[in-house]
Amino acid sequence: MTDNEAIQAFLAEPAIAVVGVSRNGKGFGNVACRELRAKGYHVYPIHPVATTIGDMRCYTRIADVPEPINAVLVVVSPTAALDVVRDAASAGARHVWLQQGAQTPQVVDVCRELRLQVVAGKCILMYAKPTGFHRLHRWAHDVFQRA
Repeated sequence: MTDNEAIQAFLAEPAIAVVGVSRNGKGFGNVACRELRAKGYHVYPIHPVATTIGDMRCYTRIADVPEPINAVLVVVSPTAALDVVRDAASAGARHVWLQQGAQTPQVVDVCRELRLQVVAGKCILMYAKPTGFHRLHRWAHDVFQRA
């Protein structure tokens, strides 16, 4: 599967679990939750101890989410990402997006061993119906990729 096919397959999922939200509401995981919700996705923040962050209910594990989750956005360190990827696979997810900073060759290899379709090292906000800065960033990225 090409990167573009993996991106499209991930974004075609209606529900996305986001692992890596912070309690202060200011991290990239929180921004991604808000942006993805605004774009019509069912977003489920995953946090080990918080029950709510802002107006969003949080879940301790991906398996705790009340609807089937096939897509997991990972916004944690590569060390933590290994456990998240394993948790995603055991919860039945098929697609994993390793946000920039979450990926290493080892994490990507584990995704592939677990037969997860993986997008690694790309900003999800550049691809999920981008607007504003992310739309401009996507355009620039595409132009320079072709060059």
